[in-house]
Amino acid sequence: MEDVGKGAGTRGNPWVALRPDEDAEQVGTDVSAAHASFVERGAAHAPVRDVIEASWLRSRGNGVDPDRQIGRTALTGTELERYRRTHPMSSVRPVVQTLLVEDAEDTGLLVALSDARGRLLWVEGDSAAKDRAAAMNFVDGADWSEAAVGTNAPGTALALDHCVQIFGAEHYSRLVHPWSCAAGPVHDPVTGRIIGAIDITGGPRVAAPEVLSLIRATVAVAESELRAHPIACHETPRVELLGAAPALLFGNERITLSRRHSEILLLLMEHPEGLGTEHIAVLLDERDLDAVTVRAEISRLRRILGGNTLGSRPYRLLAELDSDVGELRNSLRRGDIAAAIACYRGPLLPTSRAPGVGRIRESLRARLRAAVLKSRDPAILNWWIASVEGREDRTAWSAYLASLDRDSSLYAQVRAQLAVLDQELTAQ
Repeated sequence: MEDVGKGAGTRGNPWVALRPDEDAEQVGTDVSAAHASFVERGAAHAPVRDVIEASWLRSRGNGVDPDRQIGRTALTGTELERYRRTHPMSSVRPVVQTLLVEDAEDTGLLVALSDARGRLLWVEGDSAAKDRAAAMNFVDGADWSEAAVGTNAPGTALALDHCVQIFGAEHYSRLVHPWSCAAGPVHDPVTGRIIGAIDITGGPRVAAPEVLSLIRATVAVAESELRAHPIACHETPRVELLGAAPALLFGNERITLSRRHSEILLLLMEHPEGLGTEHIAVLLDERDLDAVTVRAEISRLRRILGGNTLGSRPYRLLAELDSDVGELRNSLRRGDIAAAIACYRGPLLPTSRAPGVGRIRESLRARLRAAVLKSRDPAILNWWIASVEGREDRTAWSAYLASLDRDSSLYAQVRAQLAVLDQELTAQ
């Protein structure tokens, strides 16, 4: 757990948003001033809790824009239904409904359950509040991790592995300033890993100390329920293969994968029917890789994955794995280019020279590029031409130029860059 907020001085518990003796209106004014100062001038020149300022710093470091739409949709439709039906948080939902949801009707309060990465599985409670919250995409399936949304109770509770309250303008995104929330992480009683979070969202009264106590009590009951009925409390592992740091995630545990293990895992994910040793060898290296080496690498990978995740004859995955590659494809399939960009941290295994990986990499790049060009959105086109893959894409630069106001200085700059690209092309 991150050691944050220990220097809160005489203010008391750093995780509580409002002390009983504090004037909520005055605290709200102070926090709003601190937020405006932090966003506009780079530092909070007004009182703010240490835990909040640290979260603001992380939010800014993650590139969260406090003035743009937040809470991108990560899961929808049958994909969401299947995911939450098998998720361990589904087993604590009845307890949460009894303790929190049943009393939330007509109170202006919402109760949300998330997974370990901050994706909202269920948002329940007051109907009118649900409608208002939908305007900021606080809905089933949305990503409310701190990395995606900025400071918020479920996302920050997961980031710090601690119960926390967020009051009004303590949220990094201005869209969430009318709300207050309190949340706590839920742990697998066997492994200790975080499996999700329980959150209460509503008006200023949610910032009262007793609400955080209620969250703590509900989390304790939920974990007790998991301990008494030990079902499969292990969230689906996630594989991250986009960008330069491939990894396997088990809840909150991150295991760095070697290039070879990343390549093999990707190929097995792409071929659910299974692959033979010789076929894997050809996909990895058309000339110099022998079957003995492949079998040795797969044996090591099996130890990393654990359990009965990897079958033989042919080699195939026996358990479901979540992945950023699948998330990217799903986003492109449903036409959500913003979600696709959010999960695209870079080319697929960029250091890999395996022919099988290269074909998948180029297919993903081509699909993403096509969606970018089709969008005709200046911000999306700008993102692409600023990337490694798009910086010399003349078609994308031309599309970006066409999306700009001819009288703007930016139009002239882009046109000049196009001229440079044309000169380089002619020189070749």
